[in-house]
Amino acid sequence: MSTQVQFTQSAPAAPRQGGLLRPLVVVFVGLSVVTGLLYPGVITAISRAVFPDQAAGSLIIKDGKAIGAALIGQPFSDPKYFWGRLSATSPMPYNATASSGSNLGPSNPALTDAARARIEALRAADPDNKAPVPVDLVTASGSGLDPHISVAAADYQAPRVARLRGLPQAKVQELIAANTEKPLLPLLGDPGVNVLKLNLALDAASGSR
Repeated sequence: MSTQVQFTQSAPAAPRQGGLLRPLVVVFVGLSVVTGLLYPGVITAISRAVFPDQAAGSLIIKDGKAIGAALIGQPFSDPKYFWGRLSATSPMPYNATASSGSNLGPSNPALTDAARARIEALRAADPDNKAPVPVDLVTASGSGLDPHISVAAADYQAPRVARLRGLPQAKVQELIAANTEKPLLPLLGDPGVNVLKLNLALDAASGSR
């Protein structure tokens, strides 16, 4: 006589809704604290300790007031100042809230017209200067906020600025050299001259504000 035993497979119990929701909430809160509070807080503290100037926005202070930032250019049109690169931001040049390039291709007449107008302005400000105009003086940067010009662009403007400031050109060249920033490694870029810092140094050298 044999005995047959039947095994019946019962359906698994449905997980409780609270059992699934709780680990999701814990993970969400944990990641929010780590990535939204702890990580930014640690990085900010390190940056302020190691790079205090950059962490504060690289602001330039004069007479106790912030007059600009070393990382954002400013428009200069007075010929006694060095001029920076063109800016294609709107509704005003060097608008930090609307960083953009002109997006004009080399075949676009608008690019040619803008370059021609800048060349004419440079020639009119210094008619005796027959040297070729450096390309960065007649084109906008990709961000529209570039605070630097090339050393060649600064050298091109040095005779005009020296004459209008009543300073020896050698003194102006000395100021250009003092405000030339070099890359950490030659492969990382070319030296650049910070226009705002250079113009502030000119004001200090010539006793103007």
